[in-house]
Amino acid sequence: MRMDDPLLCVRGLKVGFPTADGVVKASNTVDLTIRAGETLALLGETGSGKTVLGMAILRLLQPNTRIEGEILYRGRDLLSLPQEEMQKVRGREIAVVLQNSGTSLNPVLRVGDQIAEAITLHRGLKGAEAETAAVELLDQVRIADPARMAREYPHRFSGGMRERALIALALACNPSFLIADEPTRGLDAVTKREILNLFSEVNRGRSVLFITHDIEAAASLAARVAVMYAGEIIEIGPVDAILSSPAHPYTRGLLESLPARGMRPIPGSAPSLIAPPPGCRFFPRCSCAVGRCEIEHPGLVEVGPAHYARCMLYD
Repeated sequence: MRMDDPLLCVRGLKVGFPTADGVVKASNTVDLTIRAGETLALLGETGSGKTVLGMAILRLLQPNTRIEGEILYRGRDLLSLPQEEMQKVRGREIAVVLQNSGTSLNPVLRVGDQIAEAITLHRGLKGAEAETAAVELLDQVRIADPARMAREYPHRFSGGMRERALIALALACNPSFLIADEPTRGLDAVTKREILNLFSEVNRGRSVLFITHDIEAAASLAARVAVMYAGEIIEIGPVDAILSSPAHPYTRGLLESLPARGMRPIPGSAPSLIAPPPGCRFFPRCSCAVGRCEIEHPGLVEVGPAHYARCMLYD
């Protein structure tokens, strides 16, 4: 597969969660392409639908979830694969680094055993071979004294070390595509930088969907950025263009909320996803809104080379 070929194509993805109050429309007609070897950052506030998209790709959502659309990986629609085939894709071809390293590792199993179990399941290595491979992965993610730490339980690991162990677990089967869900959440500045540097090292040549609310982390890793708001991608383009010339008012608001840019928070709150606004979902918070924004739903419009925004300002 050439570096410019699409590895993953999400088309018209809708995800809904039935509740007693109605269906939560967590993803609304999401379209996204990730090329071979590309890192794409998925940026947005908590609750914008970023993690839902990642879990939909892996088919790890609740059984009663309503899903429409296509998720094509190497040309195969993951949503229509038999469960047995999908289990082979998970880990072996697509892996995930889950958010919250404090709960993502099994507290009653040694860290090395958890990694060795994944190696046995997907690579067929057993016993001493799997244990040796697990130690090598811990060494690859820069955990000091990996042979000793492989015999330790997760509670003996610091937050940064647990994050490294989760990365080792995800890399156990050398997947082509990695979903990293908020891997720097809760880390101090020094540890965050170390984890970002590690991602740059271990994912060369690998496709990565980097889910984050951290703009600086997205800028350091990704070639392209997609910005989500209330279940929709509202802007997508090259990272330099997004950061220097954001087109959507929401993206501008995210950047202006950074300490280095004035730390001005976006007023208001995200809309209900059970009954979202009929027009632009950002309309109630937008300082640039005009009358039609309240009733007309905008599509993605090209605002620059490979740069698109979902906004009436450009329609």
